[in-house]
Amino acid sequence: MPRVQIDLPDTFIFSCTLPVRASDLNYGAHVGNDSVLTLMQEARILFYRSLGFQNEISFEGTVGQIIADAVIVYKAEAFLGDVLTVHIAVANPHKYGFDMVYQLINQHQKEVARGKTGVVCFDYEIRKVASIPDKLSSALRL
Repeated sequence: MPRVQIDLPDTFIFSCTLPVRASDLNYGAHVGNDSVLTLMQEARILFYRSLGFQNEISFEGTVGQIIADAVIVYKAEAFLGDVLTVHIAVANPHKYGFDMVYQLINQHQKEVARGKTGVVCFDYEIRKVASIPDKLSSALRL
């Protein structure tokens, strides 16, 4: 089976730093695969807050988001005490959502991981997929 590839965009629209915590480590004493997803989620929440949204489930009225898929490509280990910079870009917009692309880099400028999540807008009241709200589309400049 061929390895998964995640191509990086030319530009990222958001960056933040997150420390590696003891709870992020697995039995190999490095950041576990489940923790990379958690770090990506934390960065995504900070990104949405920077756009004026309080959370991921209320962009406009009852419409928020669900994550339809997630992919991670590991490049290097990250350890307790590392400070990771997480870069985010938005790609492949469509009527109901878009992809978010992540790049995680440690304090030594070494790439730790790349990730992608498929974001689908979802109306939590009627429990159905929804179009991207105008407020979110405008904030993301889609």
